[in-house]
Amino acid sequence: MQPKIRILAVDDEQDILQLVTYNLQKEGYLVETAKTGEEALRMARERPYQLIVLDLMLPGLSGIELCRIFKHDPETAHIPIIMLTARAEEIDKVTGLETGADDYITKPFSVRELLARVKSILRRVDGSLPGRKKLSAGGIEIDLERHRVKAGETELGLSPTEFRLLRFLIERKGKVMSRDQILDAIWKGEAFVEPRTVDVHIRRLRAELEKAGAGSAVETVRGVGYRFTDE
Repeated sequence: MQPKIRILAVDDEQDILQLVTYNLQKEGYLVETAKTGEEALRMARERPYQLIVLDLMLPGLSGIELCRIFKHDPETAHIPIIMLTARAEEIDKVTGLETGADDYITKPFSVRELLARVKSILRRVDGSLPGRKKLSAGGIEIDLERHRVKAGETELGLSPTEFRLLRFLIERKGKVMSRDQILDAIWKGEAFVEPRTVDVHIRRLRAELEKAGAGSAVETVRGVGYRFTDE
């Protein structure tokens, strides 16, 4: 019997926590909750989670600050994060994504949307090609089993979404992939995801690659999309 997937839900609104907890538990997930960023930080460092659902606006340590801490800590950087925001402005969505969140949901949200996002994120983390263990191109090596990426001697701290995005582009090295093709492959055609999301994750991926001097490996083809090049 497979162990249950453990999810940490973080929100200072009790009704939101109850909504998230009840519906995720109905789907068979093990859900634990925190009402402050400080409590969530302690919990994430004490036990393993496969996903964090995190409110943007928290008292004290904010969701943005907490997300940044999680993504810079090697012990928690691999955990995918879905950001909850009560504001619909694009700047809030982009800020959350640029900080390291893998996805976002705007309050108020439907249970159907919540479950769809959670299942999609978990599919992305688990997906891998059978029989293949490593990919390499342009001095970048992807270890599919250990879910790690190295550029030269530098190990990169990619989120699960960035990992899948890089893998997708390397597997199609030299080919220009449109935003729609990337959305279909990485986000599985989700109706809730906007094309702008691709651009934000490409910027984050490049920022990580630039740390190892490989930022030019992902090229923008203006008006068309993106491609990986090892030239």
